[in-house]
Amino acid sequence: MNTLSGRRLYGILDTGYVPAERMIPMARSLLAGGVQILQLRAKKQTPLEILAMAREIAPLCRAAGVPFLINDHPELVPEAGADGAHIGQEDMTVAEARRLAGPGSLIGKSTHSTEQVLASVGECPDYIGFGPLFATPTKPDYQPVGTDLIRTVVDSVPYPVYCIGGISAGNLPHVLAEGARNVVLVSDLLLAPDPAARVALCRSLLSS
Repeated sequence: MNTLSGRRLYGILDTGYVPAERMIPMARSLLAGGVQILQLRAKKQTPLEILAMAREIAPLCRAAGVPFLINDHPELVPEAGADGAHIGQEDMTVAEARRLAGPGSLIGKSTHSTEQVLASVGECPDYIGFGPLFATPTKPDYQPVGTDLIRTVVDSVPYPVYCIGGISAGNLPHVLAEGARNVVLVSDLLLAPDPAARVALCRSLLSS
């Protein structure tokens, strides 16, 4: 699972929105809808609790042919059977994350400005997240970067850029019109009455 080519819709299983006991059913729903990358983000759980969840999610993703990433904890990747990890600006380097996650692992990094985007080139991640585009309770301490810079950012790095932060089915057409090719959705998927149907809708918007 070492390529992101054509994988435009990235979903995040966030324990800030979904209780740990509902995480596996939610993973099944997102995968059934057609999510193309899936990340587990559990900011308040211990590494052991994250590992337990990840071990259940990894086989579901593998069966669906979807890369599965763990947020913040590349050291858990080998034991969980995940495909890689996502790290933040304040975390370790991409090289250190790759060393911990193991050979062939996917490593993504968050960026919040054009300066951070350009700095990421020297680290050679497999992809970057860029945002938050809009205000979002997931990242309350970050100033939204807006959509004006999307096209510049996408054109400035040699790897996929996944726009993130407050993106929903409602504003997705605007985000795409501003130059986004790949997007990350969190609350819009997790809080939808029918998460699988919301994923399918977003897939159709991405392909239209």
